[in-house]
Amino acid sequence: MRSGGRIEKMETSMNNRRQMLQAALALTSLAVAPGGAAARAEALYPSLRLFIPANPGGGWDGLGRAIEHVVRRAGLVDAVQVENVGGAGGTVGLPRFLTQYRNRPEGLMVAGSVMVGAAIANKSAAGVLDVAPVARLTEEVSVLVVPPDSPITDIRGLLDRLKSNPGAVSVAGGSAGGTEHITLGLMLKALGRSAREASYVAYSGGGPAQAAVLGGQVVAAISGISEFGEQIRAGRLRALATTGERRVGPDVPTLKESGVDVALPTWRGVFCAPGLSAPQKAALVSLMERMHETPEWREILAQRGWDDAWLPGEAFGRFLAREVAETTAVLKDIGLA
Repeated sequence: MRSGGRIEKMETSMNNRRQMLQAALALTSLAVAPGGAAARAEALYPSLRLFIPANPGGGWDGLGRAIEHVVRRAGLVDAVQVENVGGAGGTVGLPRFLTQYRNRPEGLMVAGSVMVGAAIANKSAAGVLDVAPVARLTEEVSVLVVPPDSPITDIRGLLDRLKSNPGAVSVAGGSAGGTEHITLGLMLKALGRSAREASYVAYSGGGPAQAAVLGGQVVAAISGISEFGEQIRAGRLRALATTGERRVGPDVPTLKESGVDVALPTWRGVFCAPGLSAPQKAALVSLMERMHETPEWREILAQRGWDDAWLPGEAFGRFLAREVAETTAVLKDIGLA
């Protein structure tokens, strides 16, 4: 009996050790498995809906897809759904976001400076001040481009043509009243012409504008440098000038360097719909903050040539109020509002 008792105790001890070992192995596998149960347990949201009021292929879509990639890879969100509704600098999709995403704490809208000007120029009933600011994320300079076989070989050639006959120089860009349209208007004003003389061809985003200039439908185009960068590097587009305060590459001057006192980068960020409580808004800000701190996000910024323009919550809201007031004044000044 005593021998049998020892055997039972030994078997029980072995079973306990075996169970402990299996549990330890299971915990280890969860800790190292990318996207496994451990990552899901740490996720801040089981699902996230990204609403992009622009067609695929442009800057807002690029930012939305980048957010989707990073939050999933970092284990911050388990599943992400993306919805695109393009048109008129985001002012077609914005009313839909305001109504369909109201009171939905898992919804984010991707937008930026283009929407500010487009809403003013189009006299839209809704604008960026009707949604709640979550975070400004990126800033990017725009670039003026022409096809490689264009007789315009540098920015001076384009400026000379704009000064002599702006109506004959068609320039493609994003939505009417957006950043690209304002940039062209400011360029014309600096050259002693009126913004109303511009032959600006508005497209739904950088992708269609790029197709227009590559297809010879317009003389030149302007959009974010990340949207045209691949074609520039491949030699299929010629970069003439950028809209930043400083050069982003050694071979392309800024407008300011070229004698035109214009510097107007594009910012992009995320917003939530009305109806959310303060804790729900704070949770979305926290999600973006956690994303912003990841190495994956820093890698995306470097790959896309985006500047880090992090500005969360209330600080972003104060920036937006100033941005709307300043953009309204500029659009009125150059005759676009």
